[in-house]
Amino acid sequence: MTAAGEPLARAADETFEAGPGEAVVRVAGCGVCHTDLGFLYDGVATRQAAPIALGHEISGEVVAAGAGAEEWLGRAVIIPAVTPCGTCADCEAGLGAICTGQVMPGNDIQGGFASHVTVPAHGLCHVDVPGALAGAALGESGCNLAELSVIADAVTTPYQAIRRAGLEAGDFAIVVGLGGVGGFAVQIAAALGATVAGFDINPARLASLKDHGLALGIDPSQSDPREIKKTIRSFAKEKGLPRTGWKIFECSGSGPGQELAFNLMGHGAHLSVVGFTMAKVNLRLSNLMAFHATAQGNWGCLPEYYPDVLQLVLEGRVNLKDFVETHAMDDIQQVMEDAHGHRLERRAVLMP
Repeated sequence: MTAAGEPLARAADETFEAGPGEAVVRVAGCGVCHTDLGFLYDGVATRQAAPIALGHEISGEVVAAGAGAEEWLGRAVIIPAVTPCGTCADCEAGLGAICTGQVMPGNDIQGGFASHVTVPAHGLCHVDVPGALAGAALGESGCNLAELSVIADAVTTPYQAIRRAGLEAGDFAIVVGLGGVGGFAVQIAAALGATVAGFDINPARLASLKDHGLALGIDPSQSDPREIKKTIRSFAKEKGLPRTGWKIFECSGSGPGQELAFNLMGHGAHLSVVGFTMAKVNLRLSNLMAFHATAQGNWGCLPEYYPDVLQLVLEGRVNLKDFVETHAMDDIQQVMEDAHGHRLERRAVLMP
């Protein structure tokens, strides 16, 4: 990316080197995320000035390792979308998500829309499965290493949000926005034993998740807010679900989605804001007081959660294969335009 709103430009860089604690990863695949579209089309600023290679959902092979990172050489890995420094006071307190020294490829440093990327080694997730470097289908997932790239953000981000919400088996979970992140939120919540209702204005998304954990799908554009809440309450009663303590995950990254998610809160509810939008919304914050409810943001996912998420995918408990599609890196401009224009039904993975 040379500038926001401008076509992507091909550039040559032969300076990939691994410093102390770093690894050079030959990219197998890099997913296209809503955040990349925000940088390229919507004026969201990257922390490293352009020109910069975008892309933060990256998998590949470690082909060079600096001092202290030699153990990673030759391993198949997934690179966390955000890697905290691991040594500051916030990290030591378990607050790595707000680490001011965190590194995000395609934002703080050069990203994965490239042949290689240099990243901190201490947060890497080892894909320790036979055949990972040979392009084989891995475990029960049916995915190769390139396709697993979308674990870094699209799958791990909702996983962390769900963990932070304290979701347990038997809970009632509601997901607003069933695109890449929201669709995987549905699958994860269901895999952990929750009953899941989801909202999306795209009928194809609602249909695609019926066999993957979505117990109730609603198009909010077809009903008024009062009718929607009545439907949700009736569903919960019919299924014997708790009347209170609903876990709500806003994944649409849209103003209307945020308003819907907030207005669905009832007594003891927990709202997790996972999606991002530049839009401003009008909310009555007193609802939090009246319902003794909580609302919480979620930034990325700590690297320590990645192995658990990878295991969910490798065991087939979260279906990745049916929700990704691969493209040649040479087609990046068209893929980005299609993603921005909402013409893709699956998460796009670019392969060098």
